[in-house]
Amino acid sequence: MSHVVNKNLFLVKEHVGLFKAANNFDVHDPETGDVIMHCREPSLGFITKLLRFTDYKRMTPFDIQITTPTGERIVRLQRGISLFLSNVTVTDQNNSVIGHFEQKLFSIGGKFDVTDKNHKHICKLEGKWTGWNFHFKNGNTEFAHVTKKWAGLGKEMFTSADNYVLEIADSVPLDDNIRKLILAAVMCIDMVLKE
Repeated sequence: MSHVVNKNLFLVKEHVGLFKAANNFDVHDPETGDVIMHCREPSLGFITKLLRFTDYKRMTPFDIQITTPTGERIVRLQRGISLFLSNVTVTDQNNSVIGHFEQKLFSIGGKFDVTDKNHKHICKLEGKWTGWNFHFKNGNTEFAHVTKKWAGLGKEMFTSADNYVLEIADSVPLDDNIRKLILAAVMCIDMVLKE
């Protein structure tokens, strides 16, 4: 497993482009500005590409792969066609299922249950409709949060594109699959809730 997931702070920057069907992001180390991961949709089908330019964009399937700059896969997110609620499967570098994001009905701002490979509840991913803030919580314990606000090094990298800051709590164990799920959730938020 790549140890890059053991960092606690990530800057996720979207590639901007006119008429782009695929969502592509780079993940930066905010301290150095270096690209430490790529998020890509390498196998987007022709029909899906066409539908991405219509009102059906939110319903299209996706297959996003997060890799190191050298191409080593860290995590993969997959969802089929979504008519109402999204269920996203997350796999590791060996294509073994490590968890799921199960979208909840009637949530203002967005809510997912984050589960392990056996659909056992790990935490909730909840957003606020008043701003772009998402928290990973289990009861009163916060594992991580995602926001668009950034006041530190790297704020010059922000444009009108979707750029996010992910901060993982120090209490989250190193080399644990929950770190991969949290990282994958940033892409899930963007594809499911923000398109």
